[in-house]
Amino acid sequence: MADYTAIYETGNAITEILRDALTPEPVSKREMISLCTPYEEDNNQLTVHLYHVEMDTQFDTPKYRTVGPTKMEMAPSIVNAYYLITAHSKAPVQLKEADTYRILGAAIQAIADMPTITDNYLNGSLVSDQSNIHLEIENNDFEKMMKIWNNTQTPYKASFVVKATGIAISSKRTKKISRVTDATLTLDQKAQASI
Repeated sequence: MADYTAIYETGNAITEILRDALTPEPVSKREMISLCTPYEEDNNQLTVHLYHVEMDTQFDTPKYRTVGPTKMEMAPSIVNAYYLITAHSKAPVQLKEADTYRILGAAIQAIADMPTITDNYLNGSLVSDQSNIHLEIENNDFEKMMKIWNNTQTPYKASFVVKATGIAISSKRTKKISRVTDATLTLDQKAQASI
């Protein structure tokens, strides 16, 4: 079962997908695509930043599930995670905008081409869980995007949001159960008389 690291591992998988698809063109080095905040870009040309997590309410899972003859475990929490993908061009001023658009276009293409994270990108606890995490580009209007950037001194940069769904985080909560070893049946007298 995926552990508490599942959100990080999903972000890392998205980063690796983008590294494979965008290097060496339009991004020259894999290290220039990072899982980090877009507000402190350093030498990055593309950043993947987790900005929101929510419980997925479409799954109506039972509270507990049996994991052995004497043990039950609370069902995992299923969450959706939202990652902000932002381009940071290092090109000269006259080429900066064109370079930014190329990087964003290639990133959109890479995510659209992989609606489910394939096994070769799963890492850590996601591997043992054989996770089925879906990726989609979220349609956020400009106002929502500005709110994401609102609390910083950094000017807005063109970005898009990737929504990852189906991330399971296991529970450590368990309870003991015991098997039924014997049962006593009694019949009332009316039932016996009719037999």
